[in-house]
Amino acid sequence: MFQCRARLRPWRLGACSTLRGRSLASSPRPPPPCLSHLASSGRHLAWRSSPFWRVGDFRLLVPATQPALTLWRPSSQDRSWGPRPEPHYPLRTRLLVFSLVTLQLVLAWLYFRSEKEKQDKQKRIEELRKVAIGQVNFQLVDHTGRPCSKEDLKGSWILLYFGFTHCPDICPEELEKMSRVVNMLDADPKLPRLQPIFITVDPERDTVEAVAKYVKEFHPRLRGLTGTPEQVKEAGRSYRVYYSTGPKDEDNDYLVDHTVILYLLAPDGLFLDYYNRYKTDVKIAENIRGHMTTYKSLLA
Repeated sequence: MFQCRARLRPWRLGACSTLRGRSLASSPRPPPPCLSHLASSGRHLAWRSSPFWRVGDFRLLVPATQPALTLWRPSSQDRSWGPRPEPHYPLRTRLLVFSLVTLQLVLAWLYFRSEKEKQDKQKRIEELRKVAIGQVNFQLVDHTGRPCSKEDLKGSWILLYFGFTHCPDICPEELEKMSRVVNMLDADPKLPRLQPIFITVDPERDTVEAVAKYVKEFHPRLRGLTGTPEQVKEAGRSYRVYYSTGPKDEDNDYLVDHTVILYLLAPDGLFLDYYNRYKTDVKIAENIRGHMTTYKSLLA
């Protein structure tokens, strides 16, 4: 940077050729009082008798009628406008700052994820309130001949399945999957017991004796329920279960087309969740475990 300090009125450009390359200190004439402090400070003055001055890559035009200008270049001590060196922090300090920032980001992510899970669960609870599945009481008979109503099932976690004993493949597969889920949850002593329930959709053939023989092939706690066609229809309607008897063959045998779903009932007796046949036993057990650990009654 160059600054314009003063004008040399006693000398013109044409009369100052003898001062080229000299400083004011070696000038044949003493400098004016206004420039004496520049000469004593050791700053070098630049003189030019040409119509312009060249300063680096720039040319400063000066008319011939104007007096010469005195330019000075500041010394290295005066150059305070240069780039300042970047502060250097120790490696330990940088690692500490990075760790703190990362920890804050992780905690924030965990917080927002927890809030989202709470919102999703609350939304699902509201949806289940509107669905109102399984709120109608039913009266059936278990495989031991004792009456069993929905009120009798309250206070326990229930995994419910609708099927029939003459089912060739789907019902046995679903009941075996139900048994594995119950065993997985029984392995955790902190969790409450899950009660498996089987309700027939073929009351004409599934008598108490037939159901008792059938449930013995699966989990020892599996409880089978049957009843009159009207009682079974009322129970199925309560959980919106579809079933339809197919045509009979020559041996008077037939199949029953029905909904293939496992229903999860909370201890308050209300429907809480469901699982179709494509849901694995591991996924079902994990989901039920989550419901058990975070359960809050919808009736509270």
